[in-house]
Amino acid sequence: MTLKADTHPVWTKSSYSTDEGPDCVEVAATPAHILVRDSKTPEGPRLTLASTTWAAFLPYASRR
Repeated sequence: MTLKADTHPVWTKSSYSTDEGPDCVEVAATPAHILVRDSKTPEGPRLTLASTTWAAFLPYASRR
């Protein structure tokens, strides 16, 4: 996926992530995809998911 040089995704940190814990997940929505990254390494690898894949994943992620 390529974003225009002047376009930066807006990242949202998971409400389950804390500054004290090791799990820090951030998500950003683009017109075509959902991006997922580790907030501790923002320049590291990212998952790029289709919106439909993300929507199918959410019910599993929301179970505690």
